Amino acid sequence: MTSDTTSAGRRSWLTWPPSWLTLPPADLLRDLAYRRLWLSILISSLGGQVTMLALPLTAAVLLHATPSQMGLLTFMELAPFVLLSLPSGVWLDRVRKLPVYVAGEAMIAVLLASVPLVWVLGGLSMPFLYGVGFAIGCVFVTAGTAAQIVLTQVVPRDRLVEAHAKNALASSGAEVAGPGLAGALIKLVGAPLALLADAVLLLISVLILRGIHVQEVRTPKAQAHFWSDLKEGVGFVAKQPLLVALATAVGLWQMCYHAAMVVQILIATRELGLNERQVGLCYVGMGLGTVVASTLGNRISRHLGPGPCLVLGFAVCGVGWLQLALAPSNAWGVVSFVVMLLCFSAGAVLIFINFLALRQAVTPEPLLGRMTSTMRWLILIPAGPGALLGGYLGEHLGLRYALGVGGVGALLLAAWAWHHPVIRNVRTLPTLDAASAASG
Repeated sequence: MTSDTTSAGRRSWLTWPPSWLTLPPADLLRDLAYRRLWLSILISSLGGQVTMLALPLTAAVLLHATPSQMGLLTFMELAPFVLLSLPSGVWLDRVRKLPVYVAGEAMIAVLLASVPLVWVLGGLSMPFLYGVGFAIGCVFVTAGTAAQIVLTQVVPRDRLVEAHAKNALASSGAEVAGPGLAGALIKLVGAPLALLADAVLLLISVLILRGIHVQEVRTPKAQAHFWSDLKEGVGFVAKQPLLVALATAVGLWQMCYHAAMVVQILIATRELGLNERQVGLCYVGMGLGTVVASTLGNRISRHLGPGPCLVLGFAVCGVGWLQLALAPSNAWGVVSFVVMLLCFSAGAVLIFINFLALRQAVTPEPLLGRMTSTMRWLILIPAGPGALLGGYLGEHLGLRYALGVGGVGALLLAAWAWHHPVIRNVRTLPTLDAASAASG
Protein backbone atom coordinates (compact mmCIF):
# COMPACT_ATOMS: atom_id res chain seq x y z
CA MET A 1 0.00 0.00 0.00
CA THR A 2 1.43 3.41 -0.94
CA SER A 3 1.73 6.32 1.46
CA ASP A 4 -0.82 8.30 -0.59
CA THR A 5 -3.37 5.49 -0.24
CA THR A 6 -2.69 5.26 3.50
CA SER A 7 -3.16 9.01 3.94
CA ALA A 8 -6.41 8.94 1.98
CA GLY A 9 -7.69 6.11 4.16
CA ARG A 10 -6.84 8.04 7.32
CA ARG A 11 -8.60 11.16 6.03
CA SER A 12 -11.76 9.13 5.28
CA TRP A 13 -11.88 7.93 8.87
CA LEU A 14 -11.35 11.46 10.20
CA THR A 15 -14.08 12.97 8.02
CA TRP A 16 -17.28 13.90 9.88
CA PRO A 17 -19.88 12.72 9.33
CA PRO A 18 -18.42 9.41 8.14
CA SER A 19 -19.59 8.10 4.78
CA TRP A 20 -21.80 5.41 6.36
CA LEU A 21 -23.78 8.14 8.15
CA THR A 22 -24.21 10.33 5.08
CA LEU A 23 -27.73 10.42 3.68
CA PRO A 24 -28.23 9.54 -0.01
CA PRO A 25 -28.83 12.63 -2.18
CA ALA A 26 -32.55 11.90 -2.66
CA ASP A 27 -33.29 10.80 0.93
CA LEU A 28 -36.47 12.32 2.39
CA LEU A 29 -34.62 13.31 5.56
CA ARG A 30 -32.66 15.88 3.54
CA ASP A 31 -35.87 17.91 3.34
CA LEU A 32 -36.04 20.29 6.31
CA ALA A 33 -39.82 20.15 6.77
CA TYR A 34 -39.93 16.35 6.69
CA ARG A 35 -36.89 16.14 8.98
CA ARG A 36 -38.67 18.25 11.62
CA LEU A 37 -41.81 16.16 11.24
CA TRP A 38 -39.78 12.95 11.59
CA LEU A 39 -37.99 14.26 14.69
CA SER A 40 -41.30 15.22 16.26
CA ILE A 41 -42.62 11.70 15.63
CA LEU A 42 -39.49 10.23 17.21
CA ILE A 43 -39.81 12.32 20.38
CA SER A 44 -43.57 11.89 20.83
CA SER A 45 -43.20 8.14 20.19
CA LEU A 46 -40.62 7.92 22.98
CA GLY A 47 -43.10 9.52 25.35
CA GLY A 48 -45.83 7.30 23.99
CA GLN A 49 -43.91 4.26 25.22
CA VAL A 50 -44.33 5.55 28.76
CA THR A 51 -48.07 6.05 28.36
CA MET A 52 -48.52 2.69 26.62
CA LEU A 53 -47.22 1.00 29.78
CA ALA A 54 -48.12 3.50 32.50
CA LEU A 55 -51.82 3.94 31.77
CA PRO A 56 -52.80 0.22 31.70
CA LEU A 57 -50.40 -0.54 34.57
CA THR A 58 -52.08 2.19 36.61
CA ALA A 59 -55.40 0.46 36.00
CA ALA A 60 -54.18 -3.14 36.39
CA VAL A 61 -51.75 -2.81 39.31
CA LEU A 62 -52.69 0.33 41.23
CA LEU A 63 -56.48 0.19 40.78
CA HIS A 64 -56.73 -3.64 40.45
CA ALA A 65 -58.89 -3.44 37.32
CA THR A 66 -60.75 -6.53 36.13
CA PRO A 67 -60.48 -7.73 32.50
CA SER A 68 -63.91 -6.19 31.81
CA GLN A 69 -62.75 -2.85 33.21
CA MET A 70 -59.62 -3.00 31.03
CA GLY A 71 -61.86 -3.64 28.04
CA LEU A 72 -64.09 -0.72 29.00
CA LEU A 73 -61.05 1.57 29.35
CA THR A 74 -60.01 0.73 25.80
CA PHE A 75 -63.61 1.14 24.61
CA MET A 76 -63.74 4.66 26.09
CA GLU A 77 -60.56 5.57 24.20
CA LEU A 78 -62.14 4.35 20.95
CA ALA A 79 -65.68 5.71 21.37
CA PRO A 80 -64.82 9.25 20.16
CA PHE A 81 -63.70 7.85 16.80
CA VAL A 82 -67.16 6.40 16.22
CA LEU A 83 -68.95 9.50 17.48
CA LEU A 84 -66.83 12.31 16.05
CA SER A 85 -64.76 11.06 13.10
CA LEU A 86 -67.16 12.01 10.32
CA PRO A 87 -67.96 15.57 11.46
CA SER A 88 -64.31 16.22 12.32
CA GLY A 89 -63.35 15.31 8.74
CA VAL A 90 -65.72 17.92 7.34
CA TRP A 91 -64.26 20.52 9.67
CA LEU A 92 -60.66 19.56 8.87
CA ASP A 93 -61.21 20.07 5.13
CA ARG A 94 -62.09 23.71 5.93
CA VAL A 95 -59.12 24.61 8.16
CA ARG A 96 -55.33 24.43 8.14
CA LYS A 97 -54.15 21.04 9.38
CA LEU A 98 -50.79 21.83 10.99
CA PRO A 99 -52.20 24.10 13.75
CA VAL A 100 -54.74 21.39 14.63
CA TYR A 101 -51.94 18.82 14.88
CA VAL A 102 -49.86 21.11 17.12
CA ALA A 103 -52.78 22.00 19.41
CA GLY A 104 -53.67 18.33 19.75
CA GLU A 105 -50.19 17.39 20.97
CA ALA A 106 -50.39 20.15 23.61
CA MET A 107 -53.86 19.08 24.79
CA ILE A 108 -52.81 15.45 25.22
CA ALA A 109 -49.86 16.62 27.34
CA VAL A 110 -52.30 18.45 29.65
CA LEU A 111 -54.62 15.42 29.90
CA LEU A 112 -51.75 13.07 30.77
CA ALA A 113 -50.45 15.48 33.42
CA SER A 114 -53.87 15.45 35.09
CA VAL A 115 -53.49 11.75 36.06
CA PRO A 116 -50.55 12.16 38.48
CA LEU A 117 -52.14 15.37 39.85
CA VAL A 118 -55.38 13.57 40.73
CA TRP A 119 -53.39 10.62 42.10
CA VAL A 120 -51.41 12.89 44.45
CA LEU A 121 -54.70 14.42 45.62
CA GLY A 122 -56.07 10.93 46.35
CA GLY A 123 -58.89 10.96 43.80
CA LEU A 124 -57.62 8.54 41.16
CA SER A 125 -60.20 5.94 40.13
CA MET A 126 -61.26 3.89 37.14
CA PRO A 127 -64.07 6.34 36.22
CA PHE A 128 -61.46 9.13 36.11
CA LEU A 129 -59.26 7.02 33.82
CA TYR A 130 -62.31 6.36 31.64
CA GLY A 131 -62.77 10.13 31.34
CA VAL A 132 -59.11 10.73 30.50
CA GLY A 133 -59.18 7.95 27.90
CA PHE A 134 -62.32 9.41 26.32
CA ALA A 135 -60.85 12.92 26.23
CA ILE A 136 -57.58 11.69 24.67
CA GLY A 137 -59.63 9.83 22.07
CA CYS A 138 -61.52 13.05 21.24
CA VAL A 139 -58.23 14.86 20.62
CA PHE A 140 -56.84 12.00 18.52
CA VAL A 141 -59.93 12.07 16.29
CA THR A 142 -58.99 15.46 14.90
CA ALA A 143 -55.27 15.86 15.66
CA GLY A 144 -54.42 12.34 14.49
CA THR A 145 -56.25 12.85 11.22
CA ALA A 146 -54.58 16.23 10.77
CA ALA A 147 -51.16 14.64 11.35
CA GLN A 148 -51.73 12.15 8.55
CA ILE A 149 -52.74 14.94 6.15
CA VAL A 150 -49.74 17.09 7.09
CA LEU A 151 -47.52 14.27 5.84
CA THR A 152 -49.12 14.51 2.38
CA GLN A 153 -48.39 18.26 2.37
CA VAL A 154 -44.70 17.61 3.08
CA VAL A 155 -44.02 14.47 1.02
CA PRO A 156 -44.81 13.77 -2.68
CA ARG A 157 -47.56 11.18 -3.11
CA ASP A 158 -45.36 8.74 -5.00
CA ARG A 159 -43.09 8.52 -1.94
CA LEU A 160 -45.77 7.97 0.70
CA VAL A 161 -44.90 4.32 1.37
CA GLU A 162 -41.27 5.36 1.89
CA ALA A 163 -42.35 8.19 4.21
CA HIS A 164 -44.60 5.95 6.28
CA ALA A 165 -41.78 3.40 6.54
CA LYS A 166 -39.40 6.13 7.77
CA ASN A 167 -42.03 7.30 10.25
CA ALA A 168 -42.32 3.73 11.49
CA LEU A 169 -38.54 3.63 11.80
CA ALA A 170 -38.70 6.74 14.01
CA SER A 171 -41.29 5.00 16.17
CA SER A 172 -39.21 1.83 16.24
CA GLY A 173 -36.21 3.69 17.63
CA ALA A 174 -38.42 4.85 20.49
CA GLU A 175 -39.84 1.35 20.89
CA VAL A 176 -36.39 -0.19 21.31
CA ALA A 177 -35.13 2.27 23.92
CA GLY A 178 -38.45 3.42 25.36
CA PRO A 179 -39.98 0.37 27.06
CA GLY A 180 -36.95 -0.46 29.17
CA LEU A 181 -36.60 3.17 30.26
CA ALA A 182 -40.35 3.44 30.80
CA GLY A 183 -40.43 0.27 32.90
CA ALA A 184 -37.54 1.50 35.05
CA LEU A 185 -39.17 4.92 35.43
CA ILE A 186 -42.51 3.39 36.39
CA LYS A 187 -40.78 1.13 38.91
CA LEU A 188 -38.91 4.13 40.37
CA VAL A 189 -41.66 6.78 40.66
CA GLY A 190 -44.89 4.85 40.02
CA ALA A 191 -47.03 4.59 36.92
CA PRO A 192 -49.07 7.80 37.42
CA LEU A 193 -46.03 10.07 37.91
CA ALA A 194 -44.28 8.47 34.93
CA LEU A 195 -46.97 9.99 32.69
CA LEU A 196 -45.38 13.40 33.32
CA ALA A 197 -42.43 12.28 31.18
CA ASP A 198 -44.73 11.80 28.19
CA ALA A 199 -46.33 15.20 28.83
CA VAL A 200 -42.92 16.91 28.75
CA LEU A 201 -41.86 15.11 25.56
CA LEU A 202 -45.13 16.07 23.87
CA LEU A 203 -44.45 19.71 24.66
CA ILE A 204 -41.00 19.38 23.06
CA SER A 205 -42.73 17.86 20.01
CA VAL A 206 -45.01 20.90 19.90
CA LEU A 207 -42.02 23.24 19.75
CA ILE A 208 -40.53 21.28 16.85
CA LEU A 209 -43.80 21.15 14.91
CA ARG A 210 -44.29 24.90 15.23
CA GLY A 211 -41.17 25.38 13.09
CA ILE A 212 -42.55 23.47 10.09
CA HIS A 213 -43.63 25.56 7.10
CA VAL A 214 -46.07 23.93 4.68
CA GLN A 215 -47.89 25.37 1.70
CA GLU A 216 -51.54 24.45 2.10
CA VAL A 217 -53.85 25.46 -0.72
CA ARG A 218 -57.46 25.61 0.39
CA THR A 219 -60.25 26.54 -2.00
CA PRO A 220 -63.35 27.31 0.07
CA LYS A 221 -66.64 26.42 -1.56
CA ALA A 222 -69.03 29.24 -2.36
CA GLN A 223 -71.91 27.29 -0.76
CA ALA A 224 -70.30 24.99 1.79
CA HIS A 225 -72.84 22.95 3.75
CA PHE A 226 -71.98 20.57 6.56
CA TRP A 227 -74.26 17.64 5.66
CA SER A 228 -73.61 17.80 1.92
CA ASP A 229 -69.86 17.92 2.56
CA LEU A 230 -70.12 14.97 4.93
CA LYS A 231 -72.12 12.96 2.37
CA GLU A 232 -69.55 13.85 -0.30
CA GLY A 233 -66.71 12.41 1.82
CA VAL A 234 -68.59 9.21 2.67
CA GLY A 235 -69.74 8.88 -0.94
CA PHE A 236 -66.18 9.20 -2.23
CA VAL A 237 -65.04 6.31 -0.03
CA ALA A 238 -68.08 4.21 -0.98
CA LYS A 239 -67.34 4.61 -4.70
CA GLN A 240 -63.72 3.46 -4.38
CA PRO A 241 -63.57 -0.38 -4.36
CA LEU A 242 -60.04 -0.25 -2.97
CA LEU A 243 -61.02 1.96 -0.02
CA VAL A 244 -64.04 -0.23 0.77
CA ALA A 245 -61.90 -3.38 0.73
CA LEU A 246 -59.21 -1.76 2.88
CA ALA A 247 -61.74 -0.47 5.41
CA THR A 248 -63.31 -3.92 5.73
CA ALA A 249 -60.02 -5.78 6.12
CA VAL A 250 -58.31 -3.37 8.52
CA GLY A 251 -61.54 -2.93 10.51
CA LEU A 252 -61.72 -6.69 11.12
CA TRP A 253 -58.03 -6.66 12.08
CA GLN A 254 -58.75 -3.90 14.60
CA MET A 255 -61.40 -6.13 16.20
CA CYS A 256 -58.90 -8.98 16.54
CA TYR A 257 -56.17 -6.66 17.81
CA HIS A 258 -58.27 -5.04 20.53
CA ALA A 259 -59.65 -8.38 21.70
CA ALA A 260 -56.07 -9.55 22.25
CA MET A 261 -54.64 -6.24 23.44
CA VAL A 262 -56.88 -5.69 26.46
CA VAL A 263 -55.56 -8.83 28.19
CA GLN A 264 -51.85 -8.77 27.35
CA ILE A 265 -50.80 -6.61 30.35
CA LEU A 266 -52.95 -8.81 32.61
CA ILE A 267 -51.26 -11.95 31.25
CA ALA A 268 -47.82 -10.42 31.83
CA THR A 269 -48.51 -9.29 35.40
CA ARG A 270 -50.90 -11.98 36.68
CA GLU A 271 -50.05 -15.18 34.81
CA LEU A 272 -46.36 -14.65 34.05
CA GLY A 273 -45.67 -12.76 37.31
CA LEU A 274 -43.70 -9.90 35.74
CA ASN A 275 -43.19 -6.58 37.52
CA GLU A 276 -43.29 -3.15 35.89
CA ARG A 277 -39.60 -3.10 34.93
CA GLN A 278 -39.72 -6.64 33.54
CA VAL A 279 -42.79 -5.79 31.46
CA GLY A 280 -40.91 -2.78 30.09
CA LEU A 281 -37.93 -4.93 29.12
CA CYS A 282 -40.25 -7.38 27.35
CA TYR A 283 -41.70 -4.51 25.32
CA VAL A 284 -38.27 -3.97 23.78
CA GLY A 285 -39.29 -6.92 21.60
CA MET A 286 -41.99 -4.69 20.15
CA GLY A 287 -39.35 -2.16 19.22
CA LEU A 288 -37.20 -4.79 17.54
CA GLY A 289 -40.15 -5.95 15.46
CA THR A 290 -40.87 -2.39 14.39
CA VAL A 291 -37.21 -1.78 13.48
CA VAL A 292 -37.08 -4.86 11.26
CA ALA A 293 -40.42 -4.20 9.57
CA SER A 294 -39.88 -0.47 9.06
CA THR A 295 -36.38 -1.06 7.68
CA LEU A 296 -37.51 -3.76 5.25
CA GLY A 297 -41.15 -2.71 4.83
CA ASN A 298 -40.69 -0.46 1.81
CA ARG A 299 -38.57 -3.14 0.11
CA ILE A 300 -41.10 -5.89 0.92
CA SER A 301 -43.94 -3.71 -0.36
CA ARG A 302 -42.12 -3.06 -3.65
CA HIS A 303 -41.34 -6.77 -4.06
CA LEU A 304 -44.74 -8.25 -3.11
CA GLY A 305 -46.95 -5.25 -3.81
CA PRO A 306 -48.82 -3.12 -1.24
CA GLY A 307 -51.83 -5.47 -1.18
CA PRO A 308 -49.99 -8.76 -0.50
CA CYS A 309 -47.71 -6.97 2.00
CA LEU A 310 -50.82 -5.89 3.90
CA VAL A 311 -52.06 -9.50 4.00
CA LEU A 312 -48.68 -10.68 5.28
CA GLY A 313 -49.05 -8.23 8.18
CA PHE A 314 -52.40 -9.78 9.18
CA ALA A 315 -50.86 -13.26 9.23
CA VAL A 316 -47.79 -12.25 11.26
CA CYS A 317 -49.98 -10.65 13.95
CA GLY A 318 -52.24 -13.71 14.09
CA VAL A 319 -49.30 -16.08 14.60
CA GLY A 320 -48.00 -13.91 17.45
CA TRP A 321 -51.28 -13.83 19.39
CA LEU A 322 -52.06 -17.51 18.86
CA GLN A 323 -48.66 -18.82 20.01
CA LEU A 324 -48.93 -16.82 23.28
CA ALA A 325 -52.42 -18.20 23.88
CA LEU A 326 -50.90 -21.71 23.79
CA ALA A 327 -47.70 -20.93 25.75
CA PRO A 328 -47.03 -22.23 29.30
CA SER A 329 -46.90 -19.94 32.37
CA ASN A 330 -43.14 -20.25 32.93
CA ALA A 331 -39.92 -18.89 31.46
CA TRP A 332 -40.98 -20.11 28.01
CA GLY A 333 -44.18 -18.14 28.48
CA VAL A 334 -42.11 -14.97 28.98
CA VAL A 335 -40.21 -15.73 25.76
CA SER A 336 -43.56 -16.28 24.03
CA PHE A 337 -44.78 -12.91 25.36
CA VAL A 338 -41.77 -11.18 23.78
CA VAL A 339 -42.34 -13.07 20.51
CA MET A 340 -45.97 -11.95 20.53
CA LEU A 341 -44.95 -8.29 20.91
CA LEU A 342 -42.36 -8.66 18.13
CA CYS A 343 -44.87 -10.28 15.75
CA PHE A 344 -47.54 -7.70 16.52
CA SER A 345 -45.28 -4.71 15.91
CA ALA A 346 -43.78 -6.14 12.72
CA GLY A 347 -47.20 -7.10 11.37
CA ALA A 348 -48.75 -3.74 12.28
CA VAL A 349 -45.99 -1.86 10.44
CA LEU A 350 -46.51 -3.98 7.30
CA ILE A 351 -50.24 -3.28 7.54
CA PHE A 352 -50.19 0.45 8.12
CA ILE A 353 -47.38 1.67 5.87
CA ASN A 354 -49.36 0.21 2.98
CA PHE A 355 -52.86 0.98 4.25
CA LEU A 356 -52.07 4.67 4.83
CA ALA A 357 -50.16 5.09 1.57
CA LEU A 358 -52.86 3.38 -0.53
CA ARG A 359 -55.73 5.45 0.81
CA GLN A 360 -53.81 8.72 0.50
CA ALA A 361 -52.60 7.92 -3.01
CA VAL A 362 -56.14 7.65 -4.45
CA THR A 363 -57.65 10.72 -2.74
CA PRO A 364 -57.67 14.29 -4.11
CA GLU A 365 -56.33 16.92 -1.71
CA PRO A 366 -59.70 18.66 -1.04
CA LEU A 367 -61.13 15.33 0.20
CA LEU A 368 -58.20 14.13 2.33
CA GLY A 369 -59.72 15.22 5.64
CA ARG A 370 -63.10 13.61 4.99
CA MET A 371 -61.56 10.46 3.48
CA THR A 372 -59.18 10.03 6.42
CA SER A 373 -61.86 10.57 9.04
CA THR A 374 -64.29 8.27 7.20
CA MET A 375 -61.70 5.51 6.96
CA ARG A 376 -60.71 5.89 10.61
CA TRP A 377 -64.40 5.77 11.54
CA LEU A 378 -64.98 2.62 9.52
CA ILE A 379 -61.94 0.70 10.78
CA LEU A 380 -62.50 1.63 14.43
CA ILE A 381 -66.21 0.77 14.60
CA PRO A 382 -65.28 -2.93 15.13
CA ALA A 383 -62.47 -2.04 17.59
CA GLY A 384 -64.77 -1.10 20.48
CA PRO A 385 -66.78 -4.36 20.35
CA GLY A 386 -63.46 -6.21 19.99
CA ALA A 387 -62.16 -4.65 23.22
CA LEU A 388 -65.37 -5.48 25.08
CA LEU A 389 -65.31 -9.04 23.69
CA GLY A 390 -61.71 -9.50 24.82
CA GLY A 391 -62.56 -8.24 28.31
CA TYR A 392 -65.60 -10.52 28.55
CA LEU A 393 -63.70 -13.60 27.37
CA GLY A 394 -60.79 -12.82 29.68
CA GLU A 395 -63.03 -12.46 32.73
CA HIS A 396 -65.44 -15.35 32.12
CA LEU A 397 -63.40 -17.95 30.20
CA GLY A 398 -59.76 -17.01 30.80
CA LEU A 399 -57.24 -14.48 29.53
CA ARG A 400 -55.83 -16.84 26.91
CA TYR A 401 -59.21 -17.27 25.23
CA ALA A 402 -59.18 -13.60 24.25
CA LEU A 403 -55.70 -14.02 22.74
CA GLY A 404 -56.76 -17.19 20.94
CA VAL A 405 -59.81 -15.51 19.41
CA GLY A 406 -57.64 -12.60 18.23
CA GLY A 407 -55.01 -14.93 16.73
CA VAL A 408 -57.42 -17.27 14.93
CA GLY A 409 -59.45 -14.29 13.71
CA ALA A 410 -56.38 -12.58 12.24
CA LEU A 411 -55.28 -15.74 10.42
CA LEU A 412 -58.76 -16.23 8.96
CA LEU A 413 -58.74 -12.57 7.93
CA ALA A 414 -55.40 -13.04 6.14
CA ALA A 415 -56.83 -16.01 4.22
CA TRP A 416 -59.91 -14.00 3.22
CA ALA A 417 -57.90 -10.92 2.21
CA TRP A 418 -55.52 -13.04 0.12
CA HIS A 419 -58.48 -14.28 -1.93
CA HIS A 420 -60.00 -10.79 -2.25
CA PRO A 421 -59.13 -9.66 -5.81
CA VAL A 422 -59.05 -5.94 -5.04
CA ILE A 423 -56.49 -6.35 -2.24
CA ARG A 424 -54.40 -9.19 -3.68
CA ASN A 425 -53.98 -7.54 -7.08
CA VAL A 426 -52.62 -4.21 -5.81
CA ARG A 427 -48.98 -4.64 -6.84
CA THR A 428 -48.07 -0.94 -7.24
CA LEU A 429 -49.17 2.28 -5.58
CA PRO A 430 -52.15 3.54 -7.62
CA THR A 431 -52.47 7.05 -9.00
CA LEU A 432 -55.37 9.50 -8.79
CA ASP A 433 -56.18 8.98 -12.51
CA ALA A 434 -56.29 5.20 -12.11
CA ALA A 435 -58.49 5.48 -9.03
CA SER A 436 -60.89 7.78 -10.85
CA ALA A 437 -61.15 5.32 -13.73
CA ALA A 438 -61.72 2.39 -11.36
CA SER A 439 -64.57 4.20 -9.57
CA GLY A 440 -66.18 5.17 -12.84
